[in-house]
Order: sequence, then C-alpha cells, then structure tokens
Amino acid sequence: MDQLARAEFRQRVENEGPLMIPHCPDALTARLCEQLGFDGGYLGGGGLGLSLAVSEALLSVTELAQAAASIRRRSALPLVVDGGVGFGDAVHVTRMVWELEAAGVHAIELEDQIAPKRASHHRHVEHLIPVEEMLGKVRAAVAARRDPDLLVIARTGAVQNESFDAAVERCEAYFAAGADAVMLLPENAEQRAAAPRRLPGPVALLTSFDLHTPQEWTELGYSLVIDPVTGQAAAFEALREAYRAQRAGRPSGRPDAESFAIYEGLQDLAGFEELYDIERATTEPGT
Repeated sequence: MDQLARAEFRQRVENEGPLMIPHCPDALTARLCEQLGFDGGYLGGGGLGLSLAVSEALLSVTELAQAAASIRRRSALPLVVDGGVGFGDAVHVTRMVWELEAAGVHAIELEDQIAPKRASHHRHVEHLIPVEEMLGKVRAAVAARRDPDLLVIARTGAVQNESFDAAVERCEAYFAAGADAVMLLPENAEQRAAAPRRLPGPVALLTSFDLHTPQEWTELGYSLVIDPVTGQAAAFEALREAYRAQRAGRPSGRPDAESFAIYEGLQDLAGFEELYDIERATTEPGT
C-alpha cells in the first residue's frame, strides 16, 4: 500500500468534498469505478453479507479483509470499508484495524451498535451501545493504525434510536476521541442539510446519489457521499430479469452478439492484456 495514496485521500476528504463513493464489492467493479472517474469505492458490510447470503452480522473479520485485499490487489481506487461494530469490543476493533490496514484500505467505518451485531439490523431494529463504550472503540481504532492517514469514520445510529440532536452530540464526542470523520443517518431533508453545518469536521453520508444533483451535493457540504445500494440493486435486478426471461423460454432482452461483446470487453477491464503480454514474451514461438 502506497502511504502517499492514503495521505492524498485524506487531504481530499478534508479539503475537497463531496467525494462520490459508489458500491464496490469486487476488483472488477473497482476497476470500472476507477475508469469512470469516481473518487473511491465502498465495500459495505450489508452488500457483502447479502452476496454471501449470511447477513452482515455473520461476517468475519477475515472475510472482510480478504474481500478488501482482493479489491486493492487489482485497483488503485481508494477504498472505504464498512467495519460494522468492529467484531467485538475495543480489542477486537484493534485486530480489525490491523487486518484492514494490511489489506490496503483507505478508510474504515465503525458504528455504535452492540456487538455481536444482530441480523435484525437489516429490518431496522438496532441497539446502541453507551457513548463511553463507543469512545473506547474509537480510541482503540485510532491507536491501532500504523499509518496516521488511514481514516477512521465513526458512525452513529442515534438519529433513528434517540434523536437527531443526540446523534450530533455523539458525533461531536467521537471527533473528540480522535475520529477523522463521522457519519449519521438523517431521516429527512432538513436533517440532511443541518448535519454538515452543525459538526466540526468531515461528515459522511450513506444515501443514493440520485437524491440530489452534483451541484446540490456540493452545496450541502458533505465530505463523503456513499451510495451502498444503487449498484447492487441495479446489477441484481438486471440479472434477475435476464434469467427470469430465459427460464421462461424468452430472450433475455439483449442480443446474444451484444452479450458476447460485453463479456469479451470485460477482459480489458480486468487488465488481462498485461497477462497476455507475459505469455507472449515467455511461451510463444520465437520469443
């Protein structure tokens, strides 16, 4: 991992904003996001848990770190990783930071729900831990990193479970404990507009890019705008519709020649040409 890349990402988070960060579950998607000029990618626990059909609550730190490493191995795209509740108490958070930092990520999100995380989080049933307990986890995450430019993003669910004002107070405390950025989950346009104005440092938001125009996102003042939903939903719905049609004996809706052309084009996106060059140089006649 190039530490200069983390330092550059930190500088952009702190000074540019809003950085637009889409769902990025694998290396191929990361290379696409990089090609399209996105500011980074988001490896979300929700998305990874869904892809494994086990729930984010049942992920292990090893699975998360392996997924992150596979993305970073083949892409220079800055990667924000959802560390959930840190897989336990402050000691477990420390291990998580070690693993994700070694995997090459640029930012780690840590939230203030109970550990072990519950599957019912997906149906919006959440249980917050006391502020002091979360402060200990934030401090542990900050202390565990070797590269001071690795960002720690402290997330609270207090808007949904306590109040917007309580969420702002928690975020202020998390900043004081050393968090580099915070995340809260506004419930309406008024809260969405107020959060960056009321907090003293970079604020991240989980949402859909489609909610506002680029100009509106800039005016709101968020440092990171993360869309963990649109990409996965669009990809799965396209897959479901194509397979449903084919299973019913109908064409998928895309001409077969077009499908094969897209498939062939994925080789370029994946970077296979560099592998072909190695084979040409080492295995083909006359080399």
